[in-house]
Amino acid sequence: MLSTRSSPTEHDQPSPAPDARPGTPWRLAEAARSPVAAALDRLGSAQAGLSAAEAGTRLAAVGANVIHQRRTTALDILVRQLRNPLLLLLLSAAVVSALTGDPKDAAIIAAIVALSVGLGFFNEFRSAQALAALHEDIRYEALAWRDGSGVRVDVADLVPGDVVGLGVGDVVPADLRLIAADGLECDESVLTGEAQPAAKSVAPAGESDSSVDLPSCAFMGTIVQQGSGRGVVVATGSRTAFGGIAAALGERSADTAFQVGLRSFSALLVKVAAVLTVSIFVINVALERPLIDALLFSLAIAIGITPQLLPAIVSVSLSSGSRALARERVLVKRLVTIEDLGNMQLLFTDKTGTLTEGAITFAHALDAAGDEATAPLALGLLCNEATVGAGGVAGGNALDRALHAADAAGALRASATQRRLGILPFDHDRQLVSVVVEDPGGGHLLITKGSPEAVLARCVDVPAESAGVLERLFGDGARVVAIATRAVDAATPPTAADERDLRLAGFLTFVDRPKADAGASIARLNRLGVEVKIITGDNGKVTEKLCRDLGVHVAAVMTGSELERLDDDALAAALPRTTVFSRVGPEQKARIVKVARRGHVDVAFLGDGVNDAVALHAADVGISVESATDVAKDAADIVLLDKDLGVLATGVTEGRRIFANTMKYVLMATSSNFGNMASAAGASLFLSFLPMLPSQILLNNLLYDVGQLTIPGDRVDEEVLARPAAWDIAFVRRFMMTFGPVSSVFDFATFFVMLQVLHASQGEFRTGWFVESLATQTLVIFVIRTRRLPFFRSTPSRTMLILPLVCASIGAVLPFTPLASALGFTPLPVAFFLILLGFIVAYLVLAEAVKARFYAHEAQLGDRPRPEHDRHHRHVHRRAARFHRTRGPHATA
Repeated sequence: MLSTRSSPTEHDQPSPAPDARPGTPWRLAEAARSPVAAALDRLGSAQAGLSAAEAGTRLAAVGANVIHQRRTTALDILVRQLRNPLLLLLLSAAVVSALTGDPKDAAIIAAIVALSVGLGFFNEFRSAQALAALHEDIRYEALAWRDGSGVRVDVADLVPGDVVGLGVGDVVPADLRLIAADGLECDESVLTGEAQPAAKSVAPAGESDSSVDLPSCAFMGTIVQQGSGRGVVVATGSRTAFGGIAAALGERSADTAFQVGLRSFSALLVKVAAVLTVSIFVINVALERPLIDALLFSLAIAIGITPQLLPAIVSVSLSSGSRALARERVLVKRLVTIEDLGNMQLLFTDKTGTLTEGAITFAHALDAAGDEATAPLALGLLCNEATVGAGGVAGGNALDRALHAADAAGALRASATQRRLGILPFDHDRQLVSVVVEDPGGGHLLITKGSPEAVLARCVDVPAESAGVLERLFGDGARVVAIATRAVDAATPPTAADERDLRLAGFLTFVDRPKADAGASIARLNRLGVEVKIITGDNGKVTEKLCRDLGVHVAAVMTGSELERLDDDALAAALPRTTVFSRVGPEQKARIVKVARRGHVDVAFLGDGVNDAVALHAADVGISVESATDVAKDAADIVLLDKDLGVLATGVTEGRRIFANTMKYVLMATSSNFGNMASAAGASLFLSFLPMLPSQILLNNLLYDVGQLTIPGDRVDEEVLARPAAWDIAFVRRFMMTFGPVSSVFDFATFFVMLQVLHASQGEFRTGWFVESLATQTLVIFVIRTRRLPFFRSTPSRTMLILPLVCASIGAVLPFTPLASALGFTPLPVAFFLILLGFIVAYLVLAEAVKARFYAHEAQLGDRPRPEHDRHHRHVHRRAARFHRTRGPHATA
């Protein structure tokens, strides 16, 4: 049966229908069993689609075509802040304390906890709002017919009755009743789990036991794998089959490596906190101190060692970084993938639009001997998947549209005497498109167009000079399409089996100029430690010529056929010395990425087509662009609004800056908190009283955390940005065990001065340790924030310089304020502050010396590769995240 595709006309307009409203799954099944005309009539539509006015009316009535996922609410964030069991235990103990006669201390503890929770809530809520705003910037479009013309519209604006076009790589934007189909096949695995694509037709469906076994319909969220077609929208948004599943599942993205690292870090702190808490509680009870005081103190110690603002610091770092990236035209779909971007070491990228302008223009039509001729262009216009309407050229690939642009006046199309009867659309496996046409004399001709290799392999009697013509064209960097023909007997749609015994008619050449800054962008990525390799479906010599023009050295070129002959071990050995992979298919792209990941490097893949989706899934970080197919954008972690490697290099740098600043807080929190709380545990062994009140410990921790809130905006040293970054929990543990004891040394020195030199009272002891502890752990940030010599070779940001000093000053001034009595503080003598000043200087000098020795030892350890099982664990998490994420282009944050 021949296709019934026809171009909509202005005279085929719908009249508004009173029941033109979103359908339910059973109505879709009813539409599937109805003839095309009846389905259009039921929906108040026509082959030409809706008028813009009618579409607007229906949109107001039925709402946007989106699947509303559950947004993060203020209550969700507040619950997360309160989910810390130590906080809940502390609040419970405060309540007990209030009921047993110490309401003042209980009120102070509750106020400090509330302030800490409020601070974390404010920052995380602001970050969630920023992320939601970024997601709003990602848009998906569909080809729809409005007022008789094909136009691109946001999928959210589609309504029942809209007529939309489908092509290879498209994600079906709504539940559709097909009204035209040319070899259309859809991957429906998202609904059925079946890997085999489902063939589609316009014939009414029969009875079926399955709600998704409807060959005359296409479902939202499924992917067009082959062919093309048009359909009328029956259901949108959550009323679609896909929408119902998505709403029921309430998908939650799995953790990335960054989140796994944070969880491992938290587990480490929980273990340390548990040991300290239990030990301190047992010691204080054994020393016959009041049970409530012992419980409050031990819980306060546990809170003190926990970096309560870590979620807020991470959220602020990632959200501020994502906003900075957005200003650079880089959209991060999930904040935590910024770490993957910064850790990128090997980038596989396509060629078109990345290294070139991406604007394909027709150059020449040549016969088989290489001479200028018009006939190949005329044949190319007949064998073409693009269509021309009132809205301009639509559908087809870039080469098809370039051919139509070359015949802008329509002279060749107007003079054509052949009528097209059927088409076998292009697919990436055949790399061909074929049509059958009928001439006025009643004869039938098969026209095949595609890659020269694929066409010539199906030709007979190829002129000897044709090979030389191709070599010359490829050497000039041209993109070449070959045209061949064969007379056929029957007026039936072509099949792959018909593409044989062809005669070469000639070549069509196209050009895509190199981007002026592509070479500089690759050089910049190389300086950042990112190696760039090119994977393309194009000819290798074309790509090699392009690389030479950009100043990029090409070590070797491997073709898809050569790759196919290699096993994974041989491919892994060939990867380091191969710069260009040409004529590769979708599965080969994914295989290259998977094998590259075996080399213990983080691999990124940049692609924009449906044939890139598998490779995007396989990479450590998948990168797509705003102009990409919906399935590519959905598979990606990062979306570039400009297909520009320079933009990507900026993203890599920003990702590393964000991760580096997050790690500053982690190292600060673990070393300082661990040292101070270990000091508290030791002090309780020889003191007859609690070394610091629970409320004082919490206040100390709060002021310290406030002083670290400027870390996300701090400057990062160039050498840190110059290399990939990765979470290393073993490094964090070594850092904590090295710097924590240094802090404790000065705590015990303070204990000695307070007791033996100043003969401090109980209140003076607590006050003195509070001031010293806050000052040393707050100011040591200037040492820990850089591997360089502080201030002289690495200057902090202005806010990073001011806020820690302010917080340390507040701690020193508090004992002399009206709040001192309520907080349990006592004014300290001047001698203490003179000694304290000496302690601070000595502490920072010692910390700097220890830091230099520590990093020298780390350098001797070398760059050790991460274990393979860790990389596998990371990849499993990412694959799970992508599987559970809504795959359609219509999800809102």
